[in-house]
Amino acid sequence: MTKKIVVISVVLGLMAAGSVLATPSFPVAQLSTPGVQKTLILPPAAAHSPVISLGPAVDPGSGKIVEGYAIIHYKKGYGKPPWAGGGKGKGETKCYGFLAKGAKWRTVEQWIVNPANIRGLDENFILNNLTADIDKWENAASANILGIGSSTFDILLADIVSPDNKNEVYFADIESSGAIAVTIIWGIFGGPPSQRELVEWDQVYDDVDYDWSSSGEAGKMDFENIATHELGHSVGLDDLYDSNCSEETMYGYADYGEINKQDLNAGDIIGISKLY
Repeated sequence: MTKKIVVISVVLGLMAAGSVLATPSFPVAQLSTPGVQKTLILPPAAAHSPVISLGPAVDPGSGKIVEGYAIIHYKKGYGKPPWAGGGKGKGETKCYGFLAKGAKWRTVEQWIVNPANIRGLDENFILNNLTADIDKWENAASANILGIGSSTFDILLADIVSPDNKNEVYFADIESSGAIAVTIIWGIFGGPPSQRELVEWDQVYDDVDYDWSSSGEAGKMDFENIATHELGHSVGLDDLYDSNCSEETMYGYADYGEINKQDLNAGDIIGISKLY
């Protein structure tokens, strides 16, 4: 299949603490799709940037102009951003942050997952675990946020050009050193907070560079540990890079055999409660 290449701009820094909005520069990234294997390819200058701006697009559901961001979850020891260690205020560490203040789901949508993977994860487990992980965030927020999911074996493709009214989850290759998973979020992140909203989310889990486990095995990425974190982005929370917040589900790095992100920590609960 002819490779489909899309030029996207890369965010080099955050506009403000707890926000993915930033002043972009323009190194190039590519998404190629040889056959059915999808690979996110990042340029050397942006290989360890945790946030990539996908630019503006029209939301087909509402006709509104929205923005897209790809948020990369790195293995511990990779991708240390220049602003790591921030997030403190008034003498205390604030262990939560938002993609943008007020940017949240205002309608409930369904989502789909293609559970096919090359690492032997049970397909029923993947759907059931994603559902349970969403429940953690929704229970903490006392709100129905992401809706009901279902499985499919259709080929899914994360939307880096514009949203397509589908919230999609699947396994593929992510060609960026240390990248475990990517969550793509489309929404309105600027203007009055009361008018900001999220309109779509997609997730890709790398089963080429990483082996996966359903039980916290050493030498493997625990799916529940990573998925709970990724779903935090899907509901509107940002990464944390302050080492004082390393026990939070939204801490920006993960490692083999890690399971502490399976359950929400105090900062995670405060953050989702304040947002919803």
